[in-house]
Amino acid sequence: WIYKVKLDEYDDVLKSKARLVAKGYRQEEGINFEESFAPVARIDAIRIFIASAASKNITIYQMDVKTTFLNGELKEEVYVSQPEGFVDPNHPTHVYRLKKALYGLKQAPRAWNDTLS
Repeated sequence: WIYKVKLDEYDDVLKSKARLVAKGYRQEEGINFEESFAPVARIDAIRIFIASAASKNITIYQMDVKTTFLNGELKEEVYVSQPEGFVDPNHPTHVYRLKKALYGLKQAPRAWNDTLS
């Protein structure tokens, strides 16, 4: 789990967040995943695109998907141990099979890119 507390300018708590993450640092390429690379646009390509749009008076829109890595379809079978605080007392050694990517997985960026493409 990753915990985050958002504070206002007076250091009062606005909200608390918790995010479940996988231990991707324990994954080994070729065993736990095949590909992790996700293409990224080079900055000079972005600048050319913006300059071209500006010269032609074209409006550019952008978007942000806040749960990006949670929407990627996994090609591999990925299993994770039960998260701390949510262990089934009747089956403490059981693991979960992920249906979608999870923050922290090495293949999460690639899975999202493949889903989007």
